[in-house]
Amino acid sequence: MAYRLPRPHRDDVRIAVGGLLGGLVLWGVGLYSRTPDDPVSLVDQTWVVLVPLVVMAGCELMRRTRPRTALLIGTAALTADLLTRGSLATVVMFTDLVYAAVLYGSPGAARRIPWITGLITVIATVWPVAAWRKPEGLLIGAFTGLVTFTPAATGWIVRNHRDTAVAERLRAEQTALLAEVDRTQAVTSERARMARELHDMVANHLSAIAIHSTAALSLDDPKTSQDALAVIRENSVEGLAEMRRLIGILRDDSGDKEPAAAPTLDGLEALLAGARANGLDVALDTAHEDRLPAPVELAAYRIVQESLTNALKHASPGQVTVTLAQPDGSLTVRVSSPYGDRDGPRAPGSGAGLVGMRERVALLRGTFEAGPEDSPTGKVWTVRAALPLSQGEDA
Repeated sequence: MAYRLPRPHRDDVRIAVGGLLGGLVLWGVGLYSRTPDDPVSLVDQTWVVLVPLVVMAGCELMRRTRPRTALLIGTAALTADLLTRGSLATVVMFTDLVYAAVLYGSPGAARRIPWITGLITVIATVWPVAAWRKPEGLLIGAFTGLVTFTPAATGWIVRNHRDTAVAERLRAEQTALLAEVDRTQAVTSERARMARELHDMVANHLSAIAIHSTAALSLDDPKTSQDALAVIRENSVEGLAEMRRLIGILRDDSGDKEPAAAPTLDGLEALLAGARANGLDVALDTAHEDRLPAPVELAAYRIVQESLTNALKHASPGQVTVTLAQPDGSLTVRVSSPYGDRDGPRAPGSGAGLVGMRERVALLRGTFEAGPEDSPTGKVWTVRAALPLSQGEDA
């Protein structure tokens, strides 16, 4: 298949046609760059001026698609024009080829052309002055610099501005993309946090409601049913209050106050009292400082709360032990309950509590373990979490 030159840009066609018509007008009215007696003009026929003019106009068609080829052919055409009477249009189109070669050419060519044209300008300035020993020789250097170095330097400046603009646009797009990724991750993290909070706040009350409602339905003792209904009502009211507090936090966008629904370890006694009211035998053993980072206190409270909920749903009858200790700059939470299955229906969503606890501990870069183990009193289910205090301070 024959090789086809790329189609010239429409602006390049306009430049080529304009330069050709301008050169024809100058030739028609008899305006040339040099006089007939100029020693540089070796060809006196006026029509010869049109040859480099047409070649230079053809090079303009390649100024954007083949800038290096256009500059090489244009340099030869300019040299041929120097041997004739000369046309100003040919010189002007050559300056445009130099400019285009720097602007649209390869990065290597864009770096080399200004240096080459600068060296040519220096030589064209020094050599005539040294040879003729007349100040008028400086005019040759000035004209050479105007035709070669000036358009090359202009193209280099424009190219730098263009490349900088492209780099800034790409950087802005990358920044916007990273911001969108961060926003998506933040939304996902916030949804996970809300899901954990909602589960930990409501699951305990709903589990108690399910267990006591089962007891009320299965037993025919009015006193037992009355006590079970009282517990159901109490847990329903507390669960609704917790949900209202969470919904209030989500709706409050003023930012003037801190969220009120952030429990601390000071509320463990009340939490354990509620668990005892639901039928658990709970013992608490604490040995930690009064002041702990808020994220650590919240995580520890929720771990104890969810462990008591799991014990209420799944543990066998027996004592549940809650132990808090503070060894080596971390808070250790341990909750053990008798291992076994309780009578009655199991609430749906089993396992979500363990996932939530593991996520809370991972956010603080701690360690979490949950599973059965042997003890002197028999097989127990143990939840153990170590929460670094330094991570809680950073959070």
